[in-house]
Amino acid sequence: MQAWTAARGAYDPGVTVSDAQRLAHLIAAEACALNLLHEIETAAIVAPGRLESAVEADIAAIAARDFGVTRNWHKRLVRAGPNSVCLFSDDPPDRVIAPNDTVYLDLGPVFGEWEADVGATYVVGDDPARRALVSALPEVFAAICAHARAHPDITGAELYEFAHEAAAARGFVFGGKIAGHTIGEFSHLTWPGERAHTRIWPDNPTRLSDPDHLGRTRFWIVETHLLAPDRSFGGFYERLLRP
Repeated sequence: MQAWTAARGAYDPGVTVSDAQRLAHLIAAEACALNLLHEIETAAIVAPGRLESAVEADIAAIAARDFGVTRNWHKRLVRAGPNSVCLFSDDPPDRVIAPNDTVYLDLGPVFGEWEADVGATYVVGDDPARRALVSALPEVFAAICAHARAHPDITGAELYEFAHEAAAARGFVFGGKIAGHTIGEFSHLTWPGERAHTRIWPDNPTRLSDPDHLGRTRFWIVETHLLAPDRSFGGFYERLLRP
């Protein structure tokens, strides 16, 4: 089994990393990504009148300069206003942030060989409806995680259904095609196996607790993508599903 040894900075096929060690690496990578979010907020680059692409370029510069990020396991997303209802796979036109807007970030930086995946949403202006949606994001995320922990045999399809219920209970629409996915050593996207079984969505009948292709524990990211009832704007939040 190939494994990552942080001290050596490379894969060492002769060293086995335990599931507990793998989780610790993922938690550390997420902590770095959350520090990156903090630096983005401190720099105040998410502001009205700015293009999404300009914000994205600034994020790339901060990540490289302050955190040594040279790789991302997925593209960086900056989505504002109507674009905030779009799916990850969509490619909407570049948009200027409006005076009253929601703007979400979806970042997938790689630290060493360990992937992080964090999402956050910011309110530009003081619209109460937008502030209510953004406040609900971590609540729905926490509800999904708690439900997953309380039901260790839950499938990806079942947890996706619960995500919709948790959003609706708070007056919002769940807007994601998926409600999460696996994460691990870079790049987990190249690992063998059925891709549908690595997502929290209707096409995954397998349990989240099922092992990966190497017989190891699978670690999961939970995504919360909420839309306003009229689907005019949305918000996004994601973190690691802690055991």
